[in-house]
Amino acid sequence: MADNSTLMSETGRSLLADSSVLDSKIIENSKENIFPGSVLDVEEEMPQIETRVVLVQEAGKREELLKALEEIKVPYIKMDTIEELGDSDSPEFETVFVVTDFQDSIFNNLYKADCRVVGPPVVLHCARKGEPLPFSCRPLYCASMLNLVLCFTGFRKKDELVKLVTLVHHMGGIIRRDFSSKVTHLVANSTQGDKFRIAVSLGTPIMKAEWIYKAWEKRNEIDFCAADDDFRNQFKVPPFQDCMLSFLGFSDEEKTNMEEMTEMQGGHYLPVGDERCTHLVVEENTVKDLPFEPLKKLYIVKQEWFWGSIQMDARAGESMYLFEKSESPGLKKSVSLLSLNTPNSNRKRRRLKETLAQLTRETDMSPFPPRKRPSAEHSLSIGSLLDISNTPESSTTNGETPKSCARPSKNSTPLPLKQSARWQVAKELYQTESNYVDILTTIIQLFQVPLEKEGQLGGPILAQEEIKTIFGSIPDILDVHTKIKEDLEDLMMNWTESRSIGDIILRYSKDLLKTYPPFVNFFEMSKETITRCEKQKPRFHAFLKINQAKPECGRQSLAELLIRPVQRLPSVALLLNDLKKHTAEENPDKVTLERAIESLKEVMTHINEDKRKTEAQRQIFDVVYEVDGCPANLLSSHRSLVQRLETVALGDDLCDRGEQVTLFLFNDCLEIARKRHKVIGAFKSPHGHTRPPACLKHVVLMPLSQIKKVLDIRETEDCHKAFALVVRPPTEQNNKLLSFQMTAEEPPKEDWLKTLCRHVANTICKADAENLIYTVDPDSIEVNTKDMDSTLSRASRAIKKTSKKVTRAFSFTKTPKRALRRALMTHSTTEGRSPCSTNESFIGSRLTSTSSLAGVPSPSLVSLPSIFEKRSHTLSRSTTHLI
Repeated sequence: MADNSTLMSETGRSLLADSSVLDSKIIENSKENIFPGSVLDVEEEMPQIETRVVLVQEAGKREELLKALEEIKVPYIKMDTIEELGDSDSPEFETVFVVTDFQDSIFNNLYKADCRVVGPPVVLHCARKGEPLPFSCRPLYCASMLNLVLCFTGFRKKDELVKLVTLVHHMGGIIRRDFSSKVTHLVANSTQGDKFRIAVSLGTPIMKAEWIYKAWEKRNEIDFCAADDDFRNQFKVPPFQDCMLSFLGFSDEEKTNMEEMTEMQGGHYLPVGDERCTHLVVEENTVKDLPFEPLKKLYIVKQEWFWGSIQMDARAGESMYLFEKSESPGLKKSVSLLSLNTPNSNRKRRRLKETLAQLTRETDMSPFPPRKRPSAEHSLSIGSLLDISNTPESSTTNGETPKSCARPSKNSTPLPLKQSARWQVAKELYQTESNYVDILTTIIQLFQVPLEKEGQLGGPILAQEEIKTIFGSIPDILDVHTKIKEDLEDLMMNWTESRSIGDIILRYSKDLLKTYPPFVNFFEMSKETITRCEKQKPRFHAFLKINQAKPECGRQSLAELLIRPVQRLPSVALLLNDLKKHTAEENPDKVTLERAIESLKEVMTHINEDKRKTEAQRQIFDVVYEVDGCPANLLSSHRSLVQRLETVALGDDLCDRGEQVTLFLFNDCLEIARKRHKVIGAFKSPHGHTRPPACLKHVVLMPLSQIKKVLDIRETEDCHKAFALVVRPPTEQNNKLLSFQMTAEEPPKEDWLKTLCRHVANTICKADAENLIYTVDPDSIEVNTKDMDSTLSRASRAIKKTSKKVTRAFSFTKTPKRALRRALMTHSTTEGRSPCSTNESFIGSRLTSTSSLAGVPSPSLVSLPSIFEKRSHTLSRSTTHLI
């Protein structure tokens, strides 16, 4: 039987592949429409028949349906009753009925008469895609489940199953009775049975019945697809559904974490020994025996089952993770048969050791293959190389690994008769390099390769961007150090005092310079990504729990392993210095070692400088994301963030008086932003990363060259922590006064003003930064901070905001102020008047109108006093010199 019963349209394209005849056995009143032969044979034998659409009742009143039918050039008629049409089986037309309700009597009558029935979303979908109407043997309301193949398990009520299958058919889905690899989704009402186990092993999404009902509620959304990840993940069967878990042998903190994860993953937890418990999760490293006699129905599993289920996003099979006691009867019997008190004790000890090793291999229940010690692969005949770094050993697990991970070592050579101090340091350098390569291999084999593997059960654990951020250039670093290790190994096997170690480092110095900066610079971001993903993604948390518990990791976390590349180059530099001390002056390697040390210093210097630049660029990006409407030209390679200052505006020029303003001081400009009155929603990337909403609104980006003077306003009872800037924008003829009050304790006002003046002086190429600071009285420039936090002041600011909104809402001419000013200046210039006089008259008229409306002069526009006091001495200056 074919998998579908659909006829192709004239264009050879089919919108719906319907269910097989097996589906009809599930539903009593379903109908079989079997078309023998291939689709092409049917098209050749059947004459071309024109399609006619009948819009029944409410469907004929929808204008979008009429436009859609006109776009796909299909004739249509409107009818209130079916009887008006007469015989719908006319040989001249293929009649398609469009019905808005698939539950009323008209639909039932059409269905019983074997008429083609579609819903309005199908017509709109075809018009948008430019496709003809589908030819389906079943009523089709929408295409929400188009090309989805579903299978059901665990449903005992026939009526519920019939309803679900009918809804799937109405949404274009296909039903299969038996589970196979073609099934895209398993709808489960129980976590038991063969279908559930097969779906878990194949990684097929396992859904609740609620998924179908919720998809049907969205049937009128044209672009909706039930298989979308964001929608589908809401209705997946959680790993621990119908499970009652208990935990034995864990610390209180870890037990609490696992109990929270259990509830998060759809399960429940009970105290140890409760008869309702279905699974007892045991810490196999601490628990040797159970404190009670377990029931036969209770699964006693290792903690790897718990974390593995979360990682797969489905309940793992318990048989692979069953807990067994550490001592087996066979082991005890073998030990008792070997007596250590016989004369040939050495031989029997050797036999005992072999027997224990064999029994250990036979009783090993771990699902992971045994591994060899790396020392067995690259050991030298120079005695036991002491592992001074206490690093984890490499893994030889199966899987795809970089080419440098599996290179065998060369044969060993005899031990030198005399071990010089230079040889001892060289041995230490080789051994630490070997351990370092093992660590990098472990990172790639245990973590990076499994995360990048395609076809993961439950879908990808992390997005590719997150994997790249975490591991960065680790594979490239491994390839370089594998080559260094091989060269050092060859040197140690053919050791002579004249062999050069410095040449090996110099040979790969350019590769080190190329591979290390990208990783070291973004190491902090790598750690932050690990922490964030571990908190937000339970599957990644479970993945780390499983792999970090393996002996290859040496009880170290992924973040602790990833810090080794940051520490490696300084460690190598120290060893080379020690090696140089034990190298004779006449040895040619003495000069080479000095060059090698200098090359490593250059690499580390480059890394530090590059890291500083990267951190500066990152800070600028943070400002751009935080400030809504921030100009793109703020991003520049030569620009760096110096300081951030939280203030309150004391004037009305840039924004309302009393409004919170943030100043971002860069090395060449000043970004001024105010607090948003209404915070916009968070931005979500396609990969699920949520960026915090912008809480600030851009006001002005001011070059520091526009700041003419910095005013330190003297502290009084009515004025605290205030300062002002005298600026001249390029579009203005006169100076402007911008006054602020600092709201934070740090930095001190004096330090902030000195920092600001120093960067202003650097920008305008002046050496006397202190001459830019002037001390003034607050009364002389009409600035005070006394009423900033009063209730009356806050109410006044609220009234001003409301007034502005009302004014903008009823304004017919919303021409920007600067546009009006430029137009006025241009007009005045054409009449022979100077721009300066025009601008003065314009400002005067503006002041008059502002004064008449507000009744209070603006502090930024009033005349400044003629006397300023400089920090070191009093200076007399006229107002015209400042404004």
